[in-house]
Amino acid sequence: MAAAITTAVLLFTAPALAQSDSVTVDIMSKYRVAPNITYLTADGYESKLDVMTPRSEGPVPTLIYIHGGGWVGGTKESTVLRGLPYMEMGWAVVNVEYRLGRNALAPGAVEDCRCALRWIYENAEDYNIDTSRLVVTGASAGGHLSLTTGMLPASAGLDRLCPGRDPDRPGWAAADEYEMPVAAIVNWFGITDVGDLLEGVNAKSYAVAWMGSRSDRMELAKRVSPVTYVRSGLPPILTIHGDVDNIVPYQHALDLHAKLDKAGVANRIHTVPGKGHGNFTPDEQQEIFRVIRAFLAEHVTGGSGASTGAE
Repeated sequence: MAAAITTAVLLFTAPALAQSDSVTVDIMSKYRVAPNITYLTADGYESKLDVMTPRSEGPVPTLIYIHGGGWVGGTKESTVLRGLPYMEMGWAVVNVEYRLGRNALAPGAVEDCRCALRWIYENAEDYNIDTSRLVVTGASAGGHLSLTTGMLPASAGLDRLCPGRDPDRPGWAAADEYEMPVAAIVNWFGITDVGDLLEGVNAKSYAVAWMGSRSDRMELAKRVSPVTYVRSGLPPILTIHGDVDNIVPYQHALDLHAKLDKAGVANRIHTVPGKGHGNFTPDEQQEIFRVIRAFLAEHVTGGSGASTGAE
C-alpha cells in the first residue's frame, strides 16, 4: 500500500517536473505513510485507514477523506489522489474505508466513520495531527459520511461500537458523552436526506440496498440523514454540487444549506452549472479547489490554507 501511494504521488506530480520539482520532492521526502491501520473490527470485518503525515515538529491541519460508492461500493485506494492538494499545502491526510453494504447495512458506514474520527482523536499525538484543525471531506456517499461524521453529536448513539478509551486516562468519557468536533466539512455532492432516496421520484437502488428490507427503514434513514442534525454550533460547511446531478439531486444541497442558514451556521454552496455527478472539467476542478482553499483559509487556517507546522 505504501508503494501504491508513492506511485500515485509520482504520477500526479510528474507533469509538473519540467516546471518545478519542489512539490514532488517535498511530498516524497517530508511525508511518512502508515497504511492499513485497523481502527475498528465489527461484523467480522476490519475497517482500515491510511495516515499520510508530514515529518513536522508540531501538529498540522489534517484532512479526513471518505470515499464514495453509494455505501455499497468503492475503496479508499481508488481515491488516494484526492488528498494530494492538501499534502501540497503541508497537511496530513487520513484516508478512510468503512463497512460496505455487503458487510453491514445502515447505519454501519456511519458508525465506522465516527469510529475513524475517534481513532484520530485517540492517536493524534503519534501522527502530528492537530485535532483543532480537522477537516472532513468526501464525495457522493462519502460526502454524506463526511457530513454525518462532522455533524453528529455523541448523543446520537452512533459511536457505541468504537473501541473504548482507557477510563484511567485524563479526559475519559463514555461514547455517548465524548464529543469530537471538527473544524470544517467539505461536502462533494453528498446525500443529505436519505429517506428522499428510498421511495418516490428520487428513489435510488443504492440507497434502497443500503437500507435493506427492515420495516423501520424511514426512521433509520432520518437517523442517518445530515439534515436531521442541523443546529447552531456546527462547523462551517462547504458543498460542491452540479445542478443537473441525477445520482444525488442538487436539491439535497439546497435544502441542507437553507437549514444551515436558518440555524446561523457558516456555509457556502459552490454550484457547477450544467454538470452532473462529479463530471467536472479540469478547469472546473481548479476553480473548485480555489474555492476550497479560500474557505479553509477563512475558517480553519486563518491564512493561505497552508500548514504552519510542516517543515
